Amino acid sequence: MSDTSVDDAPKRASKDDKDGDLAVVGRSVLVGKPIAEVYEGWRDPTRFPGFMKAVEAVEKRGEDYHWTVRAPLAQTVTLVTKITEDVPHKTIAWESTEDSQIKTRGRVTFETAPADRGTVVTADISYAPPGGDIGRIFAKLFAVEPNIQARHELKRFKMLMETGEIATGSFHSKQNEEN
Repeated sequence: MSDTSVDDAPKRASKDDKDGDLAVVGRSVLVGKPIAEVYEGWRDPTRFPGFMKAVEAVEKRGEDYHWTVRAPLAQTVTLVTKITEDVPHKTIAWESTEDSQIKTRGRVTFETAPADRGTVVTADISYAPPGGDIGRIFAKLFAVEPNIQARHELKRFKMLMETGEIATGSFHSKQNEEN
């Protein structure tokens, strides 16, 4: 008799979207570039403030990365992460250290898209929301919940990789100034 409680689907797709005591988010995006180029674009976290709106700074210190991340109500949190797995052109995984204000771990995978249309980038992130589930709801209200951020940040990463810039929704012209 087989164990029907075992589920090989990603944790983010399960009913309880939890990884032990951590919440789980995950997203994928198709980037129209070769896998080696996309992997290199993700490999250096110090570049992340260029496409991750919530990330103010990432600094490499020894083997660790020190992150300053915006939080609701003009607050910031500090994350200290270390790379736990790095398989070129396949996987980058990380986890927070004891010096972090938020417990987190994650994995980004890179796969060649069907019909050689580019690279599928999948980010799966587990985190302990500050303030627990109440903090998670509060973060959603301010659009800073990691599930919302992951979707937007992967879209910006895609734009940056494909075009070298990130499109914005703002439009400014002399005509707008006159009106």
